[in-house]
Amino acid sequence: MSRARFVVHLPVLVADLDGARGFARAICRALGFLADVERAGTTVSREDEQSVRHWVWCDRLLDGGRRCPRAAGHDGECGPAGLTRA
Repeated sequence: MSRARFVVHLPVLVADLDGARGFARAICRALGFLADVERAGTTVSREDEQSVRHWVWCDRLLDGGRRCPRAAGHDGECGPAGLTRA
């Protein structure tokens, strides 16, 4: 029997999309020690447009089935080199 999955929606007030992505990255870093936090699936949206989601992290698969740890829309190749902290 598989475990049920739930999504936690945590509304925050930020000025713009870049600010929302930065806040989401900070939350992911702070909670990264928890095995059940799915960092790669993190998205943000406007409060009144929740069906339009914007990726926070790059969604590309790397060798070994891991996902790129860099921010969505990053410059250069995928991988841990040049990891963005913004």
